[in-house]
Amino acid sequence: MAAKQKSRAFLKWAGGKYNLIPALSGHLPASDLLIEPFVGAGSVFLNTDYSRYQLNDINADLIGLYQLLKTQYESVIADARNLFTPQTNQRDAYLQFRLQFNQSSDSYERALLFLYLNRHGYNGLCRYNLSGKFNVPFGSYKKPYFPEAELYFFAEKAQKAEFSCTGYEQIMQQAKTGDVIYCDPPYVPLSKTASFTSYARQGFDLDDQAQLANLAEQAQQRGVAVVISNHDTTWTRKIYQQAVLHSLQVNRSISQKGASRGKVAELFAVYQAMLVPMTPKLAVLRQKVG
Repeated sequence: MAAKQKSRAFLKWAGGKYNLIPALSGHLPASDLLIEPFVGAGSVFLNTDYSRYQLNDINADLIGLYQLLKTQYESVIADARNLFTPQTNQRDAYLQFRLQFNQSSDSYERALLFLYLNRHGYNGLCRYNLSGKFNVPFGSYKKPYFPEAELYFFAEKAQKAEFSCTGYEQIMQQAKTGDVIYCDPPYVPLSKTASFTSYARQGFDLDDQAQLANLAEQAQQRGVAVVISNHDTTWTRKIYQQAVLHSLQVNRSISQKGASRGKVAELFAVYQAMLVPMTPKLAVLRQKVG
């Protein structure tokens, strides 16, 4: 269900799905509700056209920003704009704002600074240390882009969405017959030396990867369609063996050096919704209506 307008997210985001929208949208069936347990920057949300969305992420700062954009977008955008100046695009200013962010417990202040840090930090990374402190270094960009148009577009579409910050398991288990779930979890490492991004204090290990696949199978049996994206590896093919698998080559920056950039195989695991048998009570109702 591709939307008419292809829109970019207002956040920089590692592993964002903007370039995969044409390939991915063909695997997302029609429904009233799209559920995303790992919404990230929201490219799939922004580029599909469902009546309702349930958007979840374990990153509380991300969801806090989204919720404020839904309800107070005018003030959020106006105040955030003031953080994008030549004076704030200095290493010392960045480090001061990062410290302010890490010390703050005010949701509005954290939301503004989260956007600032995302656009001024190195490579748009979102990384926390074991103490839960944001620790991405200064990005040294000539003039960080203030995504005003993208913020307004997100705020407008957010009126169709409900946001939550909880674990993926709860979100998956709450899905009902007819719903569609798209999962974009932290990807399985391509090598033994690679590691998962410290995107939140809670990690996402191989047990979580397998559990997500199990929950997808359970949801499928309840009449819920599920699509999961991940790296195409022997291990992911094993855990997704109950799904229909679609592999594609994706341009990916696997190194800071341009010469080391290349294509990486990605996988869409598609769990098509099973027809849920009618209960005797529902069958009787159908007969009466007929």
